Amino acid sequence: MSDPNPAVQTLTVAADEAELRLDRWFKRRFPAIGHGLLEKWLRTGQVRVEGKRAKSGQRLEAGQQVRVPPLPQEAPPRPDSALPPPDPKLVRLLLDAVIYKDDDVLVLNKPPGLAVQGGTGMEDRHIDALLDGLRFGAAERPRLVHRLDKDTSGVLLLGRTAQAAAKLAAAFKSRAARKCYWALVVGVPKLRQGRIDAPLAKLPGKMGDKVAVDEDEGKRAVTWYRVVEHAAKRTAWLEMEPRTGRTHQLRAHCVVIGTPILGDGKYGGKAAFIEGQGVSRKLHLHARAIRLPHPRGGTLDIQAPLPEHIRASFAFFGFEEASAGAPFTAFDEE
Repeated sequence: MSDPNPAVQTLTVAADEAELRLDRWFKRRFPAIGHGLLEKWLRTGQVRVEGKRAKSGQRLEAGQQVRVPPLPQEAPPRPDSALPPPDPKLVRLLLDAVIYKDDDVLVLNKPPGLAVQGGTGMEDRHIDALLDGLRFGAAERPRLVHRLDKDTSGVLLLGRTAQAAAKLAAAFKSRAARKCYWALVVGVPKLRQGRIDAPLAKLPGKMGDKVAVDEDEGKRAVTWYRVVEHAAKRTAWLEMEPRTGRTHQLRAHCVVIGTPILGDGKYGGKAAFIEGQGVSRKLHLHARAIRLPHPRGGTLDIQAPLPEHIRASFAFFGFEEASAGAPFTAFDEE
């Protein structure tokens, strides 16, 4: 049923806007709308997602309908032409990170430390703000179809057209996409291969960007893992395949089995660090490979090389990349 007020807009969340917080979606679509006005709209129920009351921090999904109340005259939506030009140095960084490109799909080996989407104080230092620099002559800017944490490196998929992005996003939503991660963890799991099935929920208040196991309120989260190699009892190299896509799932699940990811002070505290000249304090989590249906048919199967700091740690502990074998094979029968 349409809204009786003609000034009300109902906008559809685009594929490249999936997983954006609602407040950041508004900031992107309507930069002149202040946070105070948005919160007032939310309190009074004037902003709705899929017809329901919404909160500023909720994550949006591609295809959802967002009700936008009448805008103040001084706050028109920002056209694409008004977007600031992307930082050329960061664009060069991403151009160098391209590991696959065809007419429909663009794949980056995301550098660690670069956020996928914006947040408070980040301005344009994130991939979403740089996508115009990755057009390669196409009429459309590429669209993000999934996310990685800021400090996680590895395979990041983009659709080069709206149609391709929608098909890729559908593969993620239907779990037709398989993702393989490599991590170095502190300690060695008691079971060298197994399944972690521990529901996760976001912590309240200012800790909302962190998750914890919650048997009552948490959403089911499942991860398959195996130990590829280990260096005594000091550290282990894990191969992991998440079967669900919860926020910080792998980071929280590694803590569940008593082996925090190396460099993950957020979840592992001091126990997540190993002193040693050659062991970086950066997060040692890498999206190694992805396999999913290609928008035009067939299968897209991509692997991303390790970033420099993880390669250095592999050398320090004596791990050989070839020891892992082909991605996904360890879990094909699970």
